[in-house]
Amino acid sequence: MEEAKAYIESGILELYVLGQLDAPEQEEVERMATLHPEIRSEMAAIELAMEKYAMEKAVQPKPQLMNKILQQINAGETLAEPEFKEAVVTPLTADPAPKSLKPLQFALAACLALLAMSIFALYTTHSRLSDANQQLIVMRQDREKFAATVNFMKDENKDLQQINQITTDPTWAKVKLAGTQISPKASLMVYWHKEGKHVMLDNASMSLPENDKEHQYQLWAIVQGKPVDLGVFDADSRPKKVLLDMKAVGNAQAFAVTLEKRGGSPGPTMEKMVLISSI
Repeated sequence: MEEAKAYIESGILELYVLGQLDAPEQEEVERMATLHPEIRSEMAAIELAMEKYAMEKAVQPKPQLMNKILQQINAGETLAEPEFKEAVVTPLTADPAPKSLKPLQFALAACLALLAMSIFALYTTHSRLSDANQQLIVMRQDREKFAATVNFMKDENKDLQQINQITTDPTWAKVKLAGTQISPKASLMVYWHKEGKHVMLDNASMSLPENDKEHQYQLWAIVQGKPVDLGVFDADSRPKKVLLDMKAVGNAQAFAVTLEKRGGSPGPTMEKMVLISSI
């Protein structure tokens, strides 16, 4: 009893029904089926199950294909007249599995099912890879944003320390620019080191209307009554840098800011002066 159960669980009966065993192995299965009724019953159950599966998965060929196959058969050799013999009924114990094409049908159905499973597995794997790649892209973007934030905080802290040093250093002049009639609420702090000719803008405390893409603010120094270009800048509500380095100047009587076309102008547009100061 235990021998028959172990033989059934080995999976060899399924291979027998599918026609995957060689001649000695087939003979061994048939011998075991003769000795054990439960093995014969299991073989019959496997055959019925596979036949049902094959019929469910069967694909009806197109009529054109069927006609072509029949024409090729008819065009072949003429079959010999069959010789009728007396039918012999063989007991089930003598031949537990009829010799037919059913194993081939089962094998074909199993192959088709395996192919369908493989395609589904490939599609699922591709979808998972796409999701994983998308997650990696999001993670990379988040990491870049985090790195940019850390760098900004480092630069901001450095600039704040520099501002603190400037405010306590008497060699630096703090020049506050006030708004004109064009923009009376505007304001800007300029740090100027006369000996070193350094000029910097406090971007964090800047109060100016944001400029559009076609225009920029331009800083001027009034030197001996003439305007000297010190560079252009944008008024951003979210500045990327606290201190803005401008062009150097060693002697100035005043500073002013005008709104010019992007890139700056060779001379200030007086009617667009938004900030002015004196030293």
